[in-house]
Amino acid sequence: MKILTNEVKIALAAIAGIVILFFGLQFLKGLTIFSSDENYYARFNDVSGLSASSPVYANGYKVGVVQKILYDYARPDNIVAVIGLDKDLHVPKGTRAEISSDLLGNVKLELKFGPNPVDLMAKGDTIEGGMASGLMGKAANMIPQIEVMLPKLDSILASLNTLMQDPAIKNSLHNVDDITANLNATTKELNQLTAQLNRQMPQMLGKVDGVLTNTEGITRQLNDLDMAATMQKVDRTMANIEQTTAKLNSNEGTLGLLMRDPGLYLNLNATMRSADSLLIDLRQHPKRYVHFSVFGKKDK
Repeated sequence: MKILTNEVKIALAAIAGIVILFFGLQFLKGLTIFSSDENYYARFNDVSGLSASSPVYANGYKVGVVQKILYDYARPDNIVAVIGLDKDLHVPKGTRAEISSDLLGNVKLELKFGPNPVDLMAKGDTIEGGMASGLMGKAANMIPQIEVMLPKLDSILASLNTLMQDPAIKNSLHNVDDITANLNATTKELNQLTAQLNRQMPQMLGKVDGVLTNTEGITRQLNDLDMAATMQKVDRTMANIEQTTAKLNSNEGTLGLLMRDPGLYLNLNATMRSADSLLIDLRQHPKRYVHFSVFGKKDK
């Protein structure tokens, strides 16, 4: 009698298929087939989106998976998630488990380690959990503020529409076009002026060099002057001027007497008046002084 009949072979194949399917499902869920993870417990009051096989991350690296979720019907706010963590992972006390989701809706559990890396939690300890304030959470928190701002935005848009319909705004825009055209023309003129200055700059620099050369020559001539001899000449000239001034102030010499003696001035003045009177009389009565005779002098 054969032991491995067709029926037995079919049964064994079915059992093997069921086992392979089971472990395959476990693998697809992210659960380790031959688990060597250490189990911890995370307490939540809300596990929205979290389920068994959800990954557990620490600092962006996958360190475990959620094994199962235990719901306490007596205490609905006490939901416990059993998480399996890598046995090499050290969990400090004060670590927090936060549920977060990305933009695609994928939910994961993130571990926020406590401050003291030396004081560690033991296997099977309970980690406090909560919801992470990610991008979606921040966006949800902003919704009330946005609702408050919407009426103000409507009034602002209405005011902008009214303002844009004002003809003065259109005229201002036309003026802006004119100003832009003028600025463009001014820019072109400035460019032309700059180009002209660039062309004339070598000549200007040459003239400046010439002026500097002349200045250097004058400076050299001044340096070559014998300042001591020049100052001696100036001193002698000043001494002569002082002597002349002293003589003029004294009673010596004609100029000194003329400046200092009033009698000489009066005599000279009287002499000039007499000469003036003589000249006047000579013009008026020339016969008194000059006698002409064609036939000779008559005897008186």
